[in-house]
Amino acid sequence: MRWEIKKVGKTPRLHNPIFIEGLPGIGNVGKIALDFIVDELKAKKLYSFYSTKFPHSVFVNEDNLVEMPRLELYYKKGRNDKQDFLFLVGDIQPIDEESCHIFCMELITLLKKFKCKEAITTGGIGLQHIPEHPRIYCTGNDKKLVQSYITQGNMQSSIYGIVGPIMGVSGLLIGLAGREDLPGVSILAETFAHPLYVGVKGASEILRVLDTRFSLKLNIKRLTDEISKLEEELRKKVDFGKMDATAKEEVTYIG
Repeated sequence: MRWEIKKVGKTPRLHNPIFIEGLPGIGNVGKIALDFIVDELKAKKLYSFYSTKFPHSVFVNEDNLVEMPRLELYYKKGRNDKQDFLFLVGDIQPIDEESCHIFCMELITLLKKFKCKEAITTGGIGLQHIPEHPRIYCTGNDKKLVQSYITQGNMQSSIYGIVGPIMGVSGLLIGLAGREDLPGVSILAETFAHPLYVGVKGASEILRVLDTRFSLKLNIKRLTDEISKLEEELRKKVDFGKMDATAKEEVTYIG
């Protein structure tokens, strides 16, 4: 089955939009960052996606009712029509290689329809310890574009040998975008590779880069204050410090 794409409301006129993705992955740093941006900027939903390749599960919401996993595209008109944005957020990623390829190509078709200027994906680099000050890296399909991010965002100058394959939408979308002449980058932040760990520090670093480059005027401190409460609750259940002290230092990347 191909992906079912449902439009919400009228199609807006967008001016050379920048596309930014943030889906679940290591530490959920990309998801945390993009969910925050969509909420902070009060972005409007444009498309929802569905496929039989979604996981065979549902979520139970606060009203004790079930909800299907969401995968949605939002838009935000820029100030003074100078720069518009498209944001991909959701609860899941495609579950296998074929569905990921099909979804990314469907998405690129949409981005080209809107004459998207640039594509950005986000994700985490999983460490076996909790990084006090997460380093941030950038790679992509256009050398000059990557270098401009590294310089402006004060990122690490080299990522080769630091990460392995970049899995899922965060990696594949940028690779396929290059085949379609759509320049793009992937911004990756260090985080702790534990399924219960909330990578707010890594997410904050990604937000800092995006805020600096696009003048989004985000209140990043609000994210830190809100998520730190959740982190504290999780720490009561899982002894991250003990795991940090006993684990071997190792760098991996899976999404």
